[in-house]
This record gives sequence, structure tokens and C-alpha cells, in this order.
Amino acid sequence: MRKFGLIGFPLTHSFSKKYFTSKFEREGIVDCQYDLYEIPEISLFPKILSENTELEGINVTIPYKEKVIPFLDEMDPACKEIGAVNCIQIKGGKLKGYNTDYIGFRQSLEGFLGSSKPKALVLGTGGASKAVVQALSDMGISLLMVSRNSSEKPGWINYRDLESNPTILESHQLIINTTPVGTFPKTEEMPEINPNYITGMHKVYDLVYNPEKTFLMRSLEARGALVKNGLEMLQLQAEAAWKIWN
Repeated sequence: MRKFGLIGFPLTHSFSKKYFTSKFEREGIVDCQYDLYEIPEISLFPKILSENTELEGINVTIPYKEKVIPFLDEMDPACKEIGAVNCIQIKGGKLKGYNTDYIGFRQSLEGFLGSSKPKALVLGTGGASKAVVQALSDMGISLLMVSRNSSEKPGWINYRDLESNPTILESHQLIINTTPVGTFPKTEEMPEINPNYITGMHKVYDLVYNPEKTFLMRSLEARGALVKNGLEMLQLQAEAAWKIWN
């Protein structure tokens, strides 16, 4: 039996297990299974590997996309540049890290934007933001990172800056949420974006996919923004992972 799986915490509602289980059934792929490995700390990762020697591939989700790196034997050069891993190939006892979030996000965003290249606000500075930032940079889109904390680095601002300086939202018409805020079951929460500064010129890409339309998406869509969730990105990154594992 070929085994694949997902590590993260928590894994209450996993897209990956549902997707791959359906894929195996739909495409007649036999002798494959996909399991969830919910671990409260990354130090338990080696135990997962030792207890499941048939594992050939692992997906990595929040909060371990950066923390898993020290456990790897090798990283894809592009993945090394991004600094976060969401896909691991296990071959001959060696672990090699990849980032298929980059592939999925970039392909999905290019379809969403068409030929336009608006300035972007990236909400969140965690592991999920790294592939987004790299994709935006490679697409020639200028961006600002928005953190809950004080502005720690050049090009970083906080939510208070957005409220006190409305021109930032006026000039940055692409908003990308890379935080888990708004995910089920806390569906009535959203990052601190003031909808009053949003217009029909804005586009909002929320990496959250559960619920299908987040509170952020609903709130900004009500002001005229075009919105999209992260489901397509997840589907594209999952297919990219399957190619790597095979």
C-alpha cells in the first residue's frame, strides 16, 4: 500500500484527505491511501515517519511550513528561496521539500487578475505568506506586508497603519489574506480591514476556502470588490504534489 498524508495542527477540516481520496476513486488509482497526522508539535514528526514506513509523500500545513525544514535532507532550489515547505517527497529514506503552494497560487491568481497588475496588500506574515510573496514578486507585482504587530521590517505595516492612512488601501487594490482568520468554525471573524475604504476597483483573494465565502469576502464584496477563495489554489497545489510524488 502506497501511503501519503498531511501533517499540521489542528486538522479538523482537511481539504487534502477529501481531495486525494476522491481522486483515487475517480481515477481508479488502487493501493493508495491518504491519512491525516495531526501533531501538536513538530518534534513528533519523526515518530510519524518511523511508524509509517510506507509513506511516500507528505503535505504540510499550518503551523509547520517553516518548522519542518530542519527535518529535511534536501530542498528544491525554488522552495529554498521561498523559505517554506508544503510538500515532502520521501524516497530511499530521504526527505526532499517542495512548495506547491507557489504553483497553485500563481496559476490561480494569474487567471483571477488577467493582464492587470495592481499593487497588493498581503495580510499575514507566516509560512503561508511566503509562497504568495514569491509569486507576486515573480509576477512583477509590488506589495506591502500587513502584520498584527508593529512594522518589523521595511515593506511591513500593521492594521493600525491601514486605518490611519486610507490612501494605502486606495492605492493597493489587490488584497490577499494568507491568515487563517475566518476559517470554520470562527466564520464571523475577519482581518482588520475597514470595508468603507473598499471600492469596485478592489480584488480580494482569500486563501481560506472553508467557508466557501468568508466574512472578509462577504464584507468587501458588499462594497463592490471582486472576490475569490483559495479552493482553486488548493486543487492546483494538490495536483502539483501528486506529480512530484510520482
